[in-house]
Amino acid sequence: MASVINNGIPMVNGMLTSWADIVVLIGGVPITGITGVEYDDQQEIVNKFGAGRYPVGRAKGRITCTGKIILYQEEVQALSAQSPTGRLQDLPPFDIIVQYIPDSGQLVTDKIRNINVSGNARKWKEGQTGQEVELPIVPSHIEWGKAA
Repeated sequence: MASVINNGIPMVNGMLTSWADIVVLIGGVPITGITGVEYDDQQEIVNKFGAGRYPVGRAKGRITCTGKIILYQEEVQALSAQSPTGRLQDLPPFDIIVQYIPDSGQLVTDKIRNINVSGNARKWKEGQTGQEVELPIVPSHIEWGKAA
């Protein structure tokens, strides 16, 4: 007899967010030649000690953001054309907007702010039919979305 797991959370139409539900905009333009996006922020949180062996409190420090985007060669060339020198590292800071638009209809938007591209490389191999370019990005901060 199969057991039924009930975690108390109702499914909304049974569908979870997938890659097909994500729209990425660079400079306000939806990008179709994107195969990946990663972004995160880390905050320094430390214990503060006083009398005794255990912390008496905590303090929060810097927030550091990192990320990367993976684009097809043609999208990278279009970005390069916007640079005064052709180097992606010389582009003025820009934002990336990531929108999650699942079947449930609850739109969530993350804003990755004031991005600079910190690297640009190509890695071709014999037999490849296309080039995916991984670009490391350095944002100033991330505005983590809320349901619209």
